[in-house]
Amino acid sequence: MAVFQAALIAGAPLGHLAWGGQHKVLPPNLRIGSAVSIVLYALFAYIALARAGLAAPLISGTFTDVAAWVLTAYFAVGVVMNGISRSRPERFTMTPVALVLAALYLVLSLS
Repeated sequence: MAVFQAALIAGAPLGHLAWGGQHKVLPPNLRIGSAVSIVLYALFAYIALARAGLAAPLISGTFTDVAAWVLTAYFAVGVVMNGISRSRPERFTMTPVALVLAALYLVLSLS
């Protein structure tokens, strides 16, 4: 997802797959959103690694446990939001991605 967002920032004509699918090439304000997304994805990855015991917890084990559940819910909401997107390509591409991420975070949260 971070590589995809970086491509959007660089001007790749993939905007129809993200941010509601309204733009083929993202305008500057959505490119900023993509940059913020990259930072968030790095944090999400770190939380996953910490929850799996492959990295030290960021703040505490309890924080990591709660954050994993929050991210499970976040990606579950992402399934719904991508599923109702007006952009057909976004629906068919990003809904399965969000579903896989939600499922993976659920497994992490339950472990």
